[in-house]
Amino acid sequence: MIDTLSDVIASTPPLDTNSAPPVTDPTTEPASAPTPTPVRKTGAGRIQGALPTLEKLAALYPGLFGAVFLPLKRGIFQELLAAHPESFERDTLKAALSVHTRSTRYLNAVASGLARHDLQGQAVEPMAPEHVYQAIVEVFRRRKPKPGEDLGGKLRQRIAQAFVASKLSREDYTSLVLSKDDAANAALEDALADAAELDAKAEATRRAFSASGQTAEAFADMYGLHPRAVADALARAGRWTAV
Repeated sequence: MIDTLSDVIASTPPLDTNSAPPVTDPTTEPASAPTPTPVRKTGAGRIQGALPTLEKLAALYPGLFGAVFLPLKRGIFQELLAAHPESFERDTLKAALSVHTRSTRYLNAVASGLARHDLQGQAVEPMAPEHVYQAIVEVFRRRKPKPGEDLGGKLRQRIAQAFVASKLSREDYTSLVLSKDDAANAALEDALADAAELDAKAEATRRAFSASGQTAEAFADMYGLHPRAVADALARAGRWTAV
């Protein structure tokens, strides 16, 4: 069992913001003729260079780029260029979106499982389970634990919650998110084991409740449980019987 974040990500290098792709890339554009590769800014200079464009985006679309970030639909790069041909230069817009989608605030939005949104702020497509998982792992990789904080346990809990929300089988979920990162894979395995244990308890509760012939409130009172805990267990068990 993994107990600390250092155990979870011991073999994982920090994110290289100059070469690693964003967890979800809304800047995808159609293939075109090759163009000379410009000299790329690095580190703080790259972020500083993107600020004017990011500020313009926040002014135009405060619901997407303002105080609260929302996951962006795929292809939003082309839509922004088409909507504001006089306001944005292709390369600077692409660089700004790259910085934006690599930011911890944006990754937190993706990790929460929010849907992708269009320029009007409307949810247009669900976030793929593997993108939610990748964002969760990256967010925890960047976090620094407070004294006595068990980030490893919190990471496992978040992965387990994302797995349940995906409504996929363990096998299907694993096939989507398994990577070459042994530490992340170990956290995944522990999270899925935790989820399986909770599923087993939920199923036992469902069977006992069905056999009792009681209302959920009476059943909870009979076993000294909180009614919400019974409702949650029944809902958790029901997600499998409904599949």
